[in-house]
Amino acid sequence: MRGHVRVPAAAILLLTGIAGCSGSSGDGTRDRPSQAPPVRLVAYDTCDRLHEELQRATADKVGPYGLDNTPALPADGTWALRKGPSAAEAPGAVPDHSTTNSHEPGADEPDQVKTDGSRIVTVADGRLRVIDPATHKVAHTLQLPSGTRYDDAQLLLSGDRVLVLTRQAQVIPFDRPAPGRQPLPPPDQTTRLTLVDLSGAPKVVGSMTSGTDYLDARQTGSTVRVVVRSQPRIRFPSGNGPKKATAANRNAVWKAPLDAWLPAFQLDGGQTYRTPCDQVSRPSSYAGASMLTVLTLDLSKGLGDPQPIAVTADGSTVYGNGKSLYVTGTPPQLFTWPRGKNVEPHTDVYKFDVSGSGRPRYVASGSVKGFLLNQYSMSEQDGNLRIATTTSQNGQDGRSSQSSVYVLAQRGTGFTQVGRIDGLGKGERIHSVRFIGTTAYVVTFKQTDPLYVVDLKDPRHPRVTGELKINGYSAYLHPMADGKLLGVGQDADAGGSTTGLQVSLFDVSGTPRRISVHKLPRTTSQAEFDPHAFLYWPKTGLTVVPVMPRDARAAEALALKVTDGRITETGTVRHPGKDYRTGVTRSLVVGDTLWTFSPDGARAVDASTLKGARWLPFG
Repeated sequence: MRGHVRVPAAAILLLTGIAGCSGSSGDGTRDRPSQAPPVRLVAYDTCDRLHEELQRATADKVGPYGLDNTPALPADGTWALRKGPSAAEAPGAVPDHSTTNSHEPGADEPDQVKTDGSRIVTVADGRLRVIDPATHKVAHTLQLPSGTRYDDAQLLLSGDRVLVLTRQAQVIPFDRPAPGRQPLPPPDQTTRLTLVDLSGAPKVVGSMTSGTDYLDARQTGSTVRVVVRSQPRIRFPSGNGPKKATAANRNAVWKAPLDAWLPAFQLDGGQTYRTPCDQVSRPSSYAGASMLTVLTLDLSKGLGDPQPIAVTADGSTVYGNGKSLYVTGTPPQLFTWPRGKNVEPHTDVYKFDVSGSGRPRYVASGSVKGFLLNQYSMSEQDGNLRIATTTSQNGQDGRSSQSSVYVLAQRGTGFTQVGRIDGLGKGERIHSVRFIGTTAYVVTFKQTDPLYVVDLKDPRHPRVTGELKINGYSAYLHPMADGKLLGVGQDADAGGSTTGLQVSLFDVSGTPRRISVHKLPRTTSQAEFDPHAFLYWPKTGLTVVPVMPRDARAAEALALKVTDGRITETGTVRHPGKDYRTGVTRSLVVGDTLWTFSPDGARAVDASTLKGARWLPFG
């Protein structure tokens, strides 16, 4: 039987990059490129149909070395959480405390450290530690299950439950085996979810493992959506030459069972779950061999059936706002398009509803031209989706890159482009984006930093209302009160070479202008590529970012105060040790105390003076 279109109700927005052919440009905007072709999801009504299409798509991609399309590690390492008081917590029952810097208040994100004001939870050297911020002591330590690396463990906190998310991916050798030798095995990926109860002495109350690559997660209340990706787990035989090896590998694909593509999610009690065939979809424009799966967990109920739903596509970046979830994906191979055509990159858009507590449901899809930088390139406002993209250099006609902001409206099961502005940063690429209400702030860079202000009050007619050029660029933009915007990035010389950390305060209430700047030559900050390393405490204007000298000494926490339209330096907080691997990575505020964290321990100082340091080693 042929697949049919499944259209349940309302939204995850899943974006998967895809190469598309150029087309007509539509209504006039400045330097408007072609609009991408429409896209929809096709569901499978039988397991046999699903199995056949997965085999066909995989067989088309294998060569003498097996599957060359191995998934890459996340480029930005963006994992974090913003946590508010749980429903059980009475207002004022705990000290004022900061939350991890997340994109949307309705979608908490995993991070290295979590706090609810009454306790701080973190993981180091395979142990989960619960710190009492009132006594400045480690109250509890729990050895986590062995067999998993916890170096980059991420946490989500809900009431007395904390979910530990870990990933391990086999490093793929750079050199391919010679034709006729044993092809590379599929990457040995493992995702482990460990649920810990904190109501007394911490204890593990459940764990789930799968042969997948953990991508990211979002939390609303006690409901968590975990996004993982996977490739078919097929052991390819060796051959005696390129042609024979390719034929043998394709034969292995046709003999592989359906379970080779559908990853198993196994609980520590032995129960195993896989995605039901009728919950797997594919883009109508191409068939993929990779699998992108979304799991749904209720931390208050423990780990059980993860209710998986999957798309045969790859993914790399997640954005969510509590009602919708977005995932951007890697473009498929260009074999799906006729040779000799003018091939240009596009990003496909798929929308699913995550407003309930059950499985997400597909509702609509569309496509835009270009690539997204990160999750901050997306935003929903009044039912419309706004997306900022950059086109890549087109070697066929010599056109250089430029950036655009799209406004998409849902019409039935698809998206209609209702507005677009093009021509931003010609010859440059986007370095940061921030949507605030009906305004978009877009930073592009090559030699200088144009900060564009895009008015989206009329979504059908976006327009640039301001442009500011300064040396360097902002890699992260943070909204402030009274029409201010704070940028963290790099200063640069006249030739575009970066020279060190630059924190800029912009007044964007009218014509954009920079009103204050703090520079730290020959340094970088983790906050430039991971916004969860950024702390802003509105109550006092305290702003903290980790800074790393370019000579690879250990990172320290730079504390600034942003008040009265000025940036002033308060000081720095250092941890013991000079190795860059033991530097400060996170900071948070509980009451009047600034806490900083590194792999070796935590330090507590007075948030106003940075004095009275208390060191809590994790060794």
